[in-house]
Amino acid sequence: MPRRSNHMHDICAVCQCILILPFFLLLIFKTAVSEMVSMKIVEEPSSYGLNSYNFASHTTDDKKLKMRIKPSNFTGPVHLKRLYGRCFSKEMNEYRYEFCPFFNVTQHEQSYRWNPFSGVLGVWQEWEIENNTFIAMNMREGEKCGDFHRTVKVIFSCGDKHDIVNVTEPSTCNYHMSFTSPYVCHRDSMLVYPTLSEELQQAWDQLEGELYREEITPKGYNKQLRKIFEKAGYYIPLEEKKLLAEQAIQREEREKKEESGEFDNLPKCTEEYRKLKKEIEGLRTLLAVKDDKDASNASTTQKPEKKKSKSSSKVGNLLKAMSSKSKKT
Repeated sequence: MPRRSNHMHDICAVCQCILILPFFLLLIFKTAVSEMVSMKIVEEPSSYGLNSYNFASHTTDDKKLKMRIKPSNFTGPVHLKRLYGRCFSKEMNEYRYEFCPFFNVTQHEQSYRWNPFSGVLGVWQEWEIENNTFIAMNMREGEKCGDFHRTVKVIFSCGDKHDIVNVTEPSTCNYHMSFTSPYVCHRDSMLVYPTLSEELQQAWDQLEGELYREEITPKGYNKQLRKIFEKAGYYIPLEEKKLLAEQAIQREEREKKEESGEFDNLPKCTEEYRKLKKEIEGLRTLLAVKDDKDASNASTTQKPEKKKSKSSSKVGNLLKAMSSKSKKT
């Protein structure tokens, strides 16, 4: 028991340092900046909803559009792979919708409001199949909406060009998007059976025979057919869906704790401590360079040597305190 108590004491001691460090870091940085240059802050109305939005910013820079889960791998008709990596957008009813096949669907409010909505409506998960035909892409685990997360069903139909022709919301935060494409105009272009491996085709043939001979019920037939589609990668097993959702929740809770300065273990706490210490050492170097420059300017003008910068002194005292604290822990 004493050993466990000491271990918990170590964690608390280091984490206390982590929680205090950002305030010192902010104070030092503010002092350094104010000494070196004055900065003017200009307030502007938000124009996010009016700016162009490309695939690169969509996947990297825009933190608002962070996805809860990773998109599934490409599956389905091979000719649709030509859509992979492309995005199609359409403005309607003061919103701009963007559909990136086999990636996600996003919505961007086109308004001058203070905080226009911009978020992920759904991430590519699996196909919806009816009568041996790929009917729609199911996008799930979008931005939170009350007690659940947004979903989108992207329904394919034949058209002269790739285009989002309509978006509806049959129920709260559950969307239907109609997407036309010349790639689906051939009558066999969305058939499921031809895309299956020979092994899975044989399994389906056998299943059809069992249903015809009434050796299996329609319910049993649908259950076995689902397993065939799961093996092909067209459906995600129910257990895996549940696991993905649970992992997303755990990751979000962990990130929320870390943002507030809470850590579950000593190694993570120590890692954050080292990062902040490195940042402070970088600021200390910057202030030292500034002090040298001030001293050089003072000597050329034959003025008495300036006293050591208050900010630099604060950094030194802080590093000494951290060093003694880390030795104790």
